[in-house]
Amino acid sequence: MTTRGGGHDHDSRHDSAHPSAASSSPSSAPEGDEGGRISDVGGGANVVVVTGLSGAGKSTAMSALEDLGYYCVENLPPSVIAHAVEACESRGVRDIALALGVGVDGLVDEAAVAVTDLSNKSDTSEKAEGAPTASRHVRLIFLDASDEAVLRRFSETRRPHPLLMHRERHEVIDAVRLERERLAPLRALASFVIDTSGLRVHDLRKRVTSMMRPEMSEHARMQVRMLSFGFKHGLPSDADLVFDVRFLDNPYFVAELRPLTGEDPRVRDFVLAAEDARALLDKLEDLLEFLLPRYEREGKSYLTVAIGCTGGQHRSVAIARALTDRLSKPKGTGRPERFRSALRVVHRDAHAALAPPSSAGTPRPPSTVPSGGHESGSENVPPTAPDARPSRTSGSVP
Repeated sequence: MTTRGGGHDHDSRHDSAHPSAASSSPSSAPEGDEGGRISDVGGGANVVVVTGLSGAGKSTAMSALEDLGYYCVENLPPSVIAHAVEACESRGVRDIALALGVGVDGLVDEAAVAVTDLSNKSDTSEKAEGAPTASRHVRLIFLDASDEAVLRRFSETRRPHPLLMHRERHEVIDAVRLERERLAPLRALASFVIDTSGLRVHDLRKRVTSMMRPEMSEHARMQVRMLSFGFKHGLPSDADLVFDVRFLDNPYFVAELRPLTGEDPRVRDFVLAAEDARALLDKLEDLLEFLLPRYEREGKSYLTVAIGCTGGQHRSVAIARALTDRLSKPKGTGRPERFRSALRVVHRDAHAALAPPSSAGTPRPPSTVPSGGHESGSENVPPTAPDARPSRTSGSVP
């Protein structure tokens, strides 16, 4: 049995759709109760069962569900599936994904019965006395692929087919055909059937995500971090996009603004009063409105937009905050609503210049960022290594 909770490392097995395959539009059976398909609609636990041919992409599908916040369990014997779901429900886990393989002869029939029983039972989590019992929402995703695609994937990954390991067949093609025959009862129960023959790994992830996204939209959002920093302290190692704002007028040379940061209204007003600053914000806003939905569609889970000035205390902080505020507000019908709560700002070096010197006339020690940094929200921002930051004297410019 393999368990994978949300946020754990992804399974690195390669029984997924192969990246070298050409993309095509797979078939998908609509969700519903027709034809014996599993699809209970209720307010209880949300259970997704993933099954299909070995090599059709179960690991990829489970990784996509894990990224959506599902608690993932793989390779459970059918006889304990119901107990596993009930145990999760009793702990308040609402989104559960189960992966079922062909295993050995006799278990497939048990699996079909176990999956059917899941949809016939109610959520067992604790409810207030007198409250109605919510039914589970159970769906089954069946991953299919052509014999040729499966044979190619097993050849490229050099992994043995499960039925070859059990010595039930001696040739891969015979094992694939036997597995397809055994899985027919589960395929008949499928809410969705996905043909992965022509899908790349990213295509399959996007297909699974789009199927599950309606009720998991909060978890599916790409997390966007707006990071201000100082070039003198080094480039952020995790930045995806970097913008240099050192061409703007520097508040450091205004005596009353020097000890403040870009979060102070006086510094922010000074920076944003410049026509160049306002033009920059307009252009960055337009660029990110174009890029963000496309990065998310490509499958990115995290995006770091880094904005740098000399010391990371004034200009970068003010611009990062102003840009975040702009992107967090609706703008007609063009702005993707899903980014409104996925944006947050982090100021890596805003307070690095404010540490007092160790003694008069001596250089300050290298600045370090306190654990967690200065930000809106919560994040652990590791300090830059001391030897990566130059020693600072009282006359240095941030």
